[in-house]
Amino acid sequence: MRIAVSGSHSLGKSTVVNQWVAAQPSYLREEEPYRALGLHGPYEIKFRDLSTRLQNGIQLYYNIGRIHRYSNPTDQVIFDRSPVDYIAYSQYTANQRSTDIDTEFVESMVPAVKECLDHLDILAFVPKSDEWPVAMEEDGIRPVDNEYRDEVDRIFKEIYRDGRFNLLPERNGPKLIELIGSPQQRLDQLEQCIIEIETNERGRK
Repeated sequence: MRIAVSGSHSLGKSTVVNQWVAAQPSYLREEEPYRALGLHGPYEIKFRDLSTRLQNGIQLYYNIGRIHRYSNPTDQVIFDRSPVDYIAYSQYTANQRSTDIDTEFVESMVPAVKECLDHLDILAFVPKSDEWPVAMEEDGIRPVDNEYRDEVDRIFKEIYRDGRFNLLPERNGPKLIELIGSPQQRLDQLEQCIIEIETNERGRK
C-alpha cells in the first residue's frame, strides 16, 4: 500500500508517519522533501512569503520522483508529504505577491501532480480541527506562525474538500481520507482504510 500524508505544517503529519512505521516495520518511510533537500541537503529552502519557484519546484519534483519509484501496488511505503502540498504552499506564496511564485506558476504544477497521483493508493489529509487542536512546536525548523499555518490549511481544505484545481484523477486515483482525532485514532483510521481497499479489491477478483 502506497500512502502519502498531506496537510499544513505542525498538525501531526510526521507523527502519523513515524508511528505508522514503528507499528508497521514492513513499510518504508519517505522523508519530507524539505528535510531531504534543505535541512540535510544542499539547498536553501525558505517558507511563507519568501518561497521561490526554484525552492518549491525542486521539492515538488523530488517528491514526484520518489513516488514514481513505487509503481507496484504491493509496495509498502508511506510519504511525509504529497505533491499536492507544494501546490497549497505555492498558492499561499502567490497570494502574497512577494516572489516569483504567481498564479501561473501554481497552475503549471497541476498536470504533473495530477499525473503522479495514480502511483498512490491512499492520500491522507490531516486538517486543522478545533476539536483536536495541535500546539505549534518551536523546533527551530518549522515556522512558528499560527496565521501562516491556518491560511495554508484553508487552501488545503479548498483543494481536498471543494475540488480546487481538480487534482484527483477520475480513474486509478488514490483514496482520499481525512485523519482526525488523537494519534491512535489517526492510525486506526488509516488501518481501516487499508482494510476497506483490500476488501474491495478481493471483491473485484
